[in-house]
Amino acid sequence: MSEKISRRRLVQAGAVAAAGAALPATAEARNRRRRRPIQDVVIVGAGLAGLSAARALTAKGKKVKVLEARGRVGGRTYSPKAGGVTLDVGGQWIGPTQDRVAALAKQLKVETFKSYWTGQAVYQRSGSRTLYDVTSPIPPDPDAGDALGIVLELENLGGDISRSQPWADPKADEYDGQTFETFKLAHTSTDGGRFLTDLATNAVWACEPRDISLLHLLFYISSAGNESTKGSFIRLTSTTDGAQESRFVGGSQQLSIRMAKKLGPRVVLNAPVRQIRQHRGLCHVTSDKGVWRARQVIVAVPPAVGAYIDYDPILPADRAQLLQRFPQGNAIKVQAVYPTPFWREEGLSGYVNSDEGPVKLMYDNSPKDGSAGVLLGFIEGQEARVAGRMSPAARKAAVLENFKKTIGARAGSPKAYVEMNWASEEWTRGCYGGFMPPGVLTGFGPALRRPHGRIHWAGTEHAEIWNGYMDGAIRSGETAAKAALNRL
Repeated sequence: MSEKISRRRLVQAGAVAAAGAALPATAEARNRRRRRPIQDVVIVGAGLAGLSAARALTAKGKKVKVLEARGRVGGRTYSPKAGGVTLDVGGQWIGPTQDRVAALAKQLKVETFKSYWTGQAVYQRSGSRTLYDVTSPIPPDPDAGDALGIVLELENLGGDISRSQPWADPKADEYDGQTFETFKLAHTSTDGGRFLTDLATNAVWACEPRDISLLHLLFYISSAGNESTKGSFIRLTSTTDGAQESRFVGGSQQLSIRMAKKLGPRVVLNAPVRQIRQHRGLCHVTSDKGVWRARQVIVAVPPAVGAYIDYDPILPADRAQLLQRFPQGNAIKVQAVYPTPFWREEGLSGYVNSDEGPVKLMYDNSPKDGSAGVLLGFIEGQEARVAGRMSPAARKAAVLENFKKTIGARAGSPKAYVEMNWASEEWTRGCYGGFMPPGVLTGFGPALRRPHGRIHWAGTEHAEIWNGYMDGAIRSGETAAKAALNRL
């Protein structure tokens, strides 16, 4: 919408909104007095995508400014301390074929270590608790005999979908005309097989099978591999040789912190962008810290967040319609800290699959040296929607009850407890990434990466490789930087 329309609506909303409407005008007046130099590129968002774009552009000698809404960098990676331990409350894992994030970590001297994957896993279903070797590919459920079949079918179908134009696949209309729920029901008949399929969907996409287009799911699988390796559903869901194989010593946010440190004053915090106006060959980017002028702009925030920016001229109809149909997943990440990883002494790996909510998936998330114990629980999809409406005290009590039932009584008394509900985080509005319901890719897919005048798009949702992951975020930033360079 235009600035004029925005102000009229804000004035109608009342005095407080009217005060907010005056902000862009005040910022613009301040900018005229200060006469900030014109930047080559202004980047919206200081997550992995935005900072990677800035890094690539400054390496080419370009003038860059990165505007970040939060008071920190890192976006969907965040590594605060609790109970004396650094915890990744956002994205944390790195696995094989994630070459760009691996290369970045090496350049920034951020070390990695293997996830703890030794001992017995816990499988809890229908009131029964079963232990099995954590290295087994599928839990030993006699009522889940068709689970392996659907995995192999997804492995087969997903590896051949185009990464750049999934909407052009010969079977795109067929795949995009159904949810993954429809596909699941057609390829499984046992309760156990359907439960494990639901759990895998929750774990990877933080949504329910009924929410996501089969085509988008197959594209996502296709993206889970590098340029020389086909995508793999098994790689997405696995720890050994999979996407959960390793973690960063000291937390994944270090990647962004170290990039931002090298960029120095080019990164501006607490500067949410409200409007991007293209006028007379320049972009005027209005933020709470003022207005910057640039020849090109890269918007590197989740689609659901980028939709709230006021674009002038307005977004093309297909891009606007795409954003209206591009929700974020629902995920609450909970972690309990203990003096030691006591479950290891009892032969447990810390890995849990359970049909009892709110936590249905758990990992050992202890630091590399084992100096403390950390149990990580994921509340995802519908469980996250329900749990998000609970009081913090009630949610914590329910989580610790899950931990006690699966790991043991000692898990109910941590020395610290931390949770992160990404759907309630203002500048993310959900995790792990955006997903597409049926009809979106075939209806609006070409608008996904197409620039809007001088505005380019970045963020893991725009990546062709490792879409939805840190590696994809970095790749998308580098791709957007190249596109902006070509237009300068």
